[in-house]
Amino acid sequence: MGVRLLVLVVLSVAIMVVDARFTLLKPVRSQMSLVLMQSYWIADLPERLYQGVASQFGSRTELAAENEKLKTENLLLQGRLQKLAALTEQNVRLRELLNSSALVNEKVEVAELIGMDPNPFTHRIIINKGERDGVVLGQPVLDARGLMGQVVELMPYTSRVLLLTDTTHSIPVQVNRNGLRAIASGTGNPERLELRHVADTADIKEGDLLVSSGLGQRFPAGYPVATVKEVIHDSGQPFAIVRAVPTAALNRSRYLLLVFSDGRSPEERAADAAQQQESLDRQTADPSAVPSATVPGAAPAATPNKPVVPATVPKPAGHSASSTPANANGAAAPTTTAPPAATPAKPATSKPPAKPAAKPVATRPATPAATPAAPREREE
Repeated sequence: MGVRLLVLVVLSVAIMVVDARFTLLKPVRSQMSLVLMQSYWIADLPERLYQGVASQFGSRTELAAENEKLKTENLLLQGRLQKLAALTEQNVRLRELLNSSALVNEKVEVAELIGMDPNPFTHRIIINKGERDGVVLGQPVLDARGLMGQVVELMPYTSRVLLLTDTTHSIPVQVNRNGLRAIASGTGNPERLELRHVADTADIKEGDLLVSSGLGQRFPAGYPVATVKEVIHDSGQPFAIVRAVPTAALNRSRYLLLVFSDGRSPEERAADAAQQQESLDRQTADPSAVPSATVPGAAPAATPNKPVVPATVPKPAGHSASSTPANANGAAAPTTTAPPAATPAKPATSKPPAKPAAKPVATRPATPAATPAAPREREE
């Protein structure tokens, strides 16, 4: 037994040395790996069977739980998607409304539709703005596309709006193409308006845009009202039948605009505009008006000097003229010598409160020479 063990140890060491130093045993090792692979597979078979059975039963419960979880998440995501779609549509409507408010010159306020009249023969809606918000009776209401109606009933926090298509509502309109005036009345159909008393020979045709004319002093001028859909001419009737479709989405708009229009008449607005323009012109003309005011003040200052200069030029008349102002001045009366010719010049310079008056006197020696020439030419 000991000899066999020794032989096996020596053989093992020799094989390891040969395998480490040479490549002779590589084919043998590869063949042995094929044999040992089967043994490894057989030894691992129980473990794999246990894992397979456990995974079959465990994965079914996990898949069921995961399926329930995914269904819940799907429902939540679909709900959010629906809300996102609603928010997207709401954003689009608000952007359209914002664009329409940018085109409106008057002050506007956004309102929301919160109710409708259940009576099918009355076209009225309720909005969330009332008397506390500054809403007044007859105030125009429009959406992103055109006029919708007017406020007919006020409450503290809500208002009732009468739509254009109500049978009791009428609005003065005009054809945007040629300015033809007419009256658009409601028919009880939310998709139709009719033009009353339009002459059979009137220049109106399908596709014409009808805008508010502003003649009723209720709706501002220039807002879209309807589009002509049908024009029927009957030779036996004095008036044509004109049907139009409202431009506003009366059955679909949720966000509206309350227009706070100017209550002044066109004449008052024109007068106010003229006054504002006049005041603006005065403000702009103030800097140029100041020198124009000083120029007339300088001219009178020069004109009194002109009669004084010719009075002093002739010596004989100058003494009498100089003595009279000296007597008028009081203190200069006793001195009747030649200096009186200078004394009137001193009071003349002292009379004007501002010293710049003396400068024209110093610069006028050329003008006095011209002033006597002017009377000589007149005498000739």
